[in-house]
Amino acid sequence: MSEYAKIILKKGEGRTIKAGGAWVFDNEINRVEGSFENGDIVEVHDHDDYFMGYGFINTNSKIRVRMMSRRKEHPVNDALLETRVKNAWDYRKAVMCPELYGYESILGEKKAVSEDELKTKRLKELSCRLVFGEADFLPGITIDKFSDVLVIESLALGTDRMKDKILDICKKVLAEDGVQIRGIYERSDAKVREQEGLERIKGFIGEPFDTKVLIEENGVKYYVDVENGQKTGFFLDQKNNRRAIASLCKGKKVLDCFTHTGSFGLNCAKAGADSVLAVDASDVGCAQAEENARLNGLEDIIKFKCADVFDLLPDLEKQGEQYDVVILDPPAFTKSRASIKKAVTGYREINIRGLKLVKNGGFLATCSCSHFMDEELFAKTIREAARSAHKQLRQVEFRQQAADHPILWSNDASYYLKFYVFQVTEEL
Repeated sequence: MSEYAKIILKKGEGRTIKAGGAWVFDNEINRVEGSFENGDIVEVHDHDDYFMGYGFINTNSKIRVRMMSRRKEHPVNDALLETRVKNAWDYRKAVMCPELYGYESILGEKKAVSEDELKTKRLKELSCRLVFGEADFLPGITIDKFSDVLVIESLALGTDRMKDKILDICKKVLAEDGVQIRGIYERSDAKVREQEGLERIKGFIGEPFDTKVLIEENGVKYYVDVENGQKTGFFLDQKNNRRAIASLCKGKKVLDCFTHTGSFGLNCAKAGADSVLAVDASDVGCAQAEENARLNGLEDIIKFKCADVFDLLPDLEKQGEQYDVVILDPPAFTKSRASIKKAVTGYREINIRGLKLVKNGGFLATCSCSHFMDEELFAKTIREAARSAHKQLRQVEFRQQAADHPILWSNDASYYLKFYVFQVTEEL
């Protein structure tokens, strides 16, 4: 007899997990056989008792079971967790450091670097998303690596109970490549934890350390405030998109909206922009951005303004301001299906305002970081904004989140970032 409680699905249900998904919803379950506590591992069986895998259960959530393993011979234990973490790290090394492992680099060069010291230095300096929840088959948990610091966000009860073990494994796996982690900070302070019956918490896991961490990305240095910054302190997912838009900015006048800690604007200034105005509503964010500008010696090129972007853009239009490049990187306007209509209104409005500030023949970079705002709806919203602004859009490229935030095709929620670059012209 199994040591786990058994979840029996209703006939005809379980379509999501049968297609490779990670979630079993409350209305898909027929009955539970055996006893359990919330957060325990359970077996999931189809209506005919066919074994479908192991997952952890939580009756506080509509996502009743989050799947961890599909094979009977692979129960959820320390060995499975170590395999998942090791696979996640090996994947990041392959896609984020191709020059170290003989993979084709972004620049089309091939380098086989064998020097262990160089490899260790590169991996230590690497900042990336180390674990991305369901996309790394560790549901509900996110771990970002900022140089030699880890920041964890835990949003599901089952993996929350495993987080100390998972973090120990992370340190062990990284140490095998010579990367010693000097500190771990928890940012499990999102409201969504309450839906799992969990308290919102933040603080050190282990010994305290300086929470202002120095990192470098695309040749730009940043201080990342892992304690007080948004989310885990820095948005790593836009790395390649920053580099893409910066390549169009040499000698240009740039407007960077929703700049957070200055990342897009700093990339543009570093690439040779004549001037950059970077805007954010957060006093803390702007102060951090100004510090980052000084850190890179770019304070004479990039200026920061603390203001509501929705209020500022119409004022800039009235003043007759025009920019060669306008960047729109707003926060997610929707975090649920119920608020999509309101989000569409927000995205349409901000894109209308941004388009009116682009010089004829200039460029607009615009994005959405909500997975509920799918690719088709986002494109439709931008098209409507262009018509309202009486502008023609010529698409330069369409991009997504960086490769350390992998998109798992069987999990829609893992695909969230849509990023367009357009050339903007007047209507003919």
